[in-house]
Amino acid sequence: MTDVSDTLDLTVHHPGPDTAVLTVAGDLDLHTAPTLRARALTVVTRDVPHLVMDLTSVDHVDSTGLSTLITLLHATREAGGSLRLAQIPGRLMRMVTLTGISHLLPVYDTVADALTDPTGAAAPEAAAETTHGGAAQAAGLPG
Repeated sequence: MTDVSDTLDLTVHHPGPDTAVLTVAGDLDLHTAPTLRARALTVVTRDVPHLVMDLTSVDHVDSTGLSTLITLLHATREAGGSLRLAQIPGRLMRMVTLTGISHLLPVYDTVADALTDPTGAAAPEAAAETTHGGAAQAAGLPG
């Protein structure tokens, strides 16, 4: 039986006036995804349309967690912004790639890369064509 965690630790910092980095730690699943969704949507509705999610300390993501990422992608785009994923652990990169999330969201090796790449805020077509950084190669997957 799998242990279920109701704990998700979130830290938000603002490296710029319209950008926030959300550092996520724990499991992103049925029990914790609503917390992430609510916190991220609060940030976006406060005129911070560009989000970078630092996923270094995420242990597990289920289908609800993936759905939450898509919800946040739509919210940031509607606000004229972007959602970028950074520092995805190798064990999760395979899921992100196999589910097609990496075709919808740019993926970066580091938060710094996500913050400095001007193409991360590109039109949806451009974002869908590119997976940034070497996270895919590190996971043994095509980039």
